[in-house]
Amino acid sequence: MDSRCPTNARAVAPPKRVRGFTLMELMVTVAIVAILATLAAPSFTEVINNNRLATHANDLVASLQLARMEAVRRNESVALCRSTDNATCAGTTGSWEQWLTVLPRNGEVLRTGQLKAPAQVTSTVAAVTFRADGLARNAAGALASPVFTVCIPTRRPAANRRVVSLVSGSRVSTESAGNGGGDCP
Repeated sequence: MDSRCPTNARAVAPPKRVRGFTLMELMVTVAIVAILATLAAPSFTEVINNNRLATHANDLVASLQLARMEAVRRNESVALCRSTDNATCAGTTGSWEQWLTVLPRNGEVLRTGQLKAPAQVTSTVAAVTFRADGLARNAAGALASPVFTVCIPTRRPAANRRVVSLVSGSRVSTESAGNGGGDCP
């Protein structure tokens, strides 16, 4: 008799079988995930569009503030103007898909700004020029108060516009402009 194998040894039970998911469990999980994704997608779209509006409005604010700061620092005029080629100022009013912060004296570009579609910026002015005292003035010499409207043609969010205003020739403010009905001006 072999001493390695006792006579009263019990039979060893086979290891328990490890089971995965059944096809039914997998299908139910996929269906639940699809339903949740369908419900969440419109909310994400609204969040993304709100962030786009805020980003483009903030870029415009940063350019206005840079122009004012550089005018004071350099003790000379600095302009923020719309551009069509991202190198020179466009002399007429129109859409502001591109803009420049420039020294009018020699045309040196200090900063460029550009929108990403589908955002749009409109304004009734072609340029805002800050003088060495940090104030923007219009052609008549009065304090300038241009208004820029940043818009995304969408109904999500309902408030699809942001208004960037220069108040009293130097203070920049930004506010939501309410429902544009999905259209841009």
